[in-house]
Amino acid sequence: MPADPNRRFAIPDAAGLTDDLDRNGWHILPQLLSADECHALRASYDRDDLYRSTVHMQRHGFGRGEYRYFGYPLPDMIAALRRSLYPPLAAVANAWAERLRQDAAYPAGHAAFLDDCREAGQARPTPLILRYRAGDYNCLHQDLYGAMHFPLQVAILLSKPGDEFEGGEFVLTEQRPRMQSRAQVVPLRQGDAVVFAVNEAPRIGARGPHRVKLRHGVSEVRRGERYALGIIFHDAA
Repeated sequence: MPADPNRRFAIPDAAGLTDDLDRNGWHILPQLLSADECHALRASYDRDDLYRSTVHMQRHGFGRGEYRYFGYPLPDMIAALRRSLYPPLAAVANAWAERLRQDAAYPAGHAAFLDDCREAGQARPTPLILRYRAGDYNCLHQDLYGAMHFPLQVAILLSKPGDEFEGGEFVLTEQRPRMQSRAQVVPLRQGDAVVFAVNEAPRIGARGPHRVKLRHGVSEVRRGERYALGIIFHDAA
């Protein structure tokens, strides 16, 4: 895959990011990756030397499909995505923690946050590529991996909807206190990234800030093959 350790992946609209995450728990970064980068990542799926483990989802009741966790050292592109996207998301994470009166302070740089993960006994990398074929889907879930987790993560669609696959919509549900859950379908094109809440997010109600729980998944792929890249900022125990 293309290797440019100096490339920075920017979040161009910090105000829009904050507003979308506060209102809905997700924000789209359009065309974060080029079509060539998406194709290169998909082609790397069969390179066993890049991955530390492979999960067959049906065996664990997670849905149907397969995903592979990258091993350390991460490919340059994956490391650059983590390193570049983390700082603006850490600013949001710290604002959320303050609003929810949590005793959490996320460092400005990703390397320092990974040091915190290692001190907590979490040292296995969590970025992954997911592959879905016709009939595959991903049940609603949260990617926590241990006691320490970063409250935001990123998923990037690597395939072209309507051309290379049909179905396979990215779905988020928000469990609201004393109310029915709300489901949202996030529209993505090839190369688009969605930033979303891992576990919970603050909302402002009549009585002030409160927490909502979020889960994410993928609806059934009706035709073709769908690949996605997951960028999770905390490591696993």
